[in-house]
Amino acid sequence: MELTLLEDELKNYIFDMRLHTEFFVLKGISSLAQKLVETKDRQYPLVYLIVKLALILPIVTASVERVFSVMKIVKDPHRNRMGDQWLNDSLVVYIETEIFDSIDNDVVT
Repeated sequence: MELTLLEDELKNYIFDMRLHTEFFVLKGISSLAQKLVETKDRQYPLVYLIVKLALILPIVTASVERVFSVMKIVKDPHRNRMGDQWLNDSLVVYIETEIFDSIDNDVVT
C-alpha cells in the first residue's frame, strides 16, 4: 500500500519541484536533503523518508560490517560458548574503544 502511495507522492513531488526555481541548482541527494530540512516541507513525508534512508543506509551498512568483523575477533573457536549478552557487551566495548578509553578506571567499579 505504501509503495503505491510513494509512487504517487514521488510523481507529485517531481511535478511540484519542477515549478520551483530554487530546486534547479541542487546537485545531488545531499543538497536535496538540506533543502528539504531548510524548507521544512512535510507535504511529502514518504519522499522525505526515502531521502533520509538513502543518506543513512551507507553509514549503517558500514557499521554492521564493522560489527561482524569484530565479532570474528571477539568470538573465536576458544570462546564459542559465550552467551549472547556477554558477546553484546564485549562487542560494544571493543567497537567503541575510543569512548571507553576516555573513561577513568577508578569510576568503573
